[in-house]
Amino acid sequence: MRLLAVVSGEYGHRHADNLKETGPAHWSLEKWQAPAILPPIVDYPEDYVPADLPPADLILAFGENKSIAELIPDVARITGARAVIAPVDSEAWLPRGLARQLRGWLADMGIVCVTPKPLCSLTQTDYSLARRKRQPYDDALIAEFARYFGQPDLKLTLDPQNRTITAVDVRRDAVCGCARHVAEGLVGLSVDEAEQEAGMLHHHFPCLASMGIDVDYGDTLMHISGNILRDNIGEQVKPFKRIRYFKPGTRTD
Repeated sequence: MRLLAVVSGEYGHRHADNLKETGPAHWSLEKWQAPAILPPIVDYPEDYVPADLPPADLILAFGENKSIAELIPDVARITGARAVIAPVDSEAWLPRGLARQLRGWLADMGIVCVTPKPLCSLTQTDYSLARRKRQPYDDALIAEFARYFGQPDLKLTLDPQNRTITAVDVRRDAVCGCARHVAEGLVGLSVDEAEQEAGMLHHHFPCLASMGIDVDYGDTLMHISGNILRDNIGEQVKPFKRIRYFKPGTRTD
């Protein structure tokens, strides 16, 4: 699979570099540095997109300027791409209305576009748009990407007697590499401390999602990202955790 990452800053470069370093051997990934300065509304996107972009099957829109989203249809046209992943890790970079427009523009071109919010909510069948609102999709290229990167999926090996984590297999990493980092830090921990430590490891990676309050979640996208990872860990350690009960004392006058 041929991938083209459209980048403009550290966020995109870190994502693309992690994919290149840890992605499957049969993937090829190129980066295109989008223009640093764009008008608020791009009337002629073709003026900003080079005609010699490399052929690609899947576009990864990692821009950190909302105007870059307006270039993506032309990028897809020039590269011959059949699918686009345009994550919403910050409303400043891709507002929900523009994300909806981008999906529509590309659909008119026969191109599937997903806009996972946050990026680490992407699975092989759907992705999050808001709290308790997931959007299904049907595209083999995006599903192939999400087989390896997207919503973190860690498989814990537990010692039931000692109630400790003995190994962690990363079945699906976050695009930024955070899940792999968390997995390394969980080995040897007690099941009682695994969830909290997973949250701390995620926080210190650091997560690249926004720290501003998002209206679709009523929380920061960074916290939503961390909770996705914690939930994956929590479900696996839950049967092994010890629940302590406290018997209230009696009151005296």
